[in-house]
Amino acid sequence: MKAELDRSGCISCGLCTSICPEVFRMADDGIAEVYVEDVPAELEASAVEAQDGCPVAVIKVE
Repeated sequence: MKAELDRSGCISCGLCTSICPEVFRMADDGIAEVYVEDVPAELEASAVEAQDGCPVAVIKVE
């Protein structure tokens, strides 16, 4: 699976980083980013949970 995040729509709530910190992190500018684009199999469920929980739906995991 690959993770993508549209940073232009991110509201910096930090939900994705709290659910799946192995894939998402807060960048120096305070906006979330993907730092592991190819999601390891053991993290797929939490990456999808981050996608589903994103309040502004800017995360795509497929």
